[in-house]
Amino acid sequence: MADCIFCKIAKKEIPSDIVYEDKYTLGFLDIKPVSLGHTLVIPKTHAETLDKLNENTLGSLIAAVQKISKAINKISEGYNVIQNNKEVAGQVVHHAHFHIVPRKSGDGIHWERPNPKFSEKQLREIVDKIKQNLTN
Repeated sequence: MADCIFCKIAKKEIPSDIVYEDKYTLGFLDIKPVSLGHTLVIPKTHAETLDKLNENTLGSLIAAVQKISKAINKISEGYNVIQNNKEVAGQVVHHAHFHIVPRKSGDGIHWERPNPKFSEKQLREIVDKIKQNLTN
């Protein structure tokens, strides 16, 4: 996609601090990091959301996330791997990507989440809906 910033980074049209690269993926430091070493991992081909990636690209992307996570784990006390799809879920750049966020004690990073309660009926209904919509 011509106006996608991550596509431009993947094509080296925009400079970035690259930490990892292979044929299908690129890992680089986030320009607005949550913590030191906050890394984004992207497929080089454009896909807006995770479900739009083909299985080969997705496999390469997950393998890259694991490699970078292993490196980050050696230099931090822990890490989060985050992947957002669509604006309602917090996606800002509409190119599928993972965040790897290095963590340390007292870093002040918090992800608040509600704790809604659902009835057994609601749970059964959503299980059925998900199963009905599974595709290969």
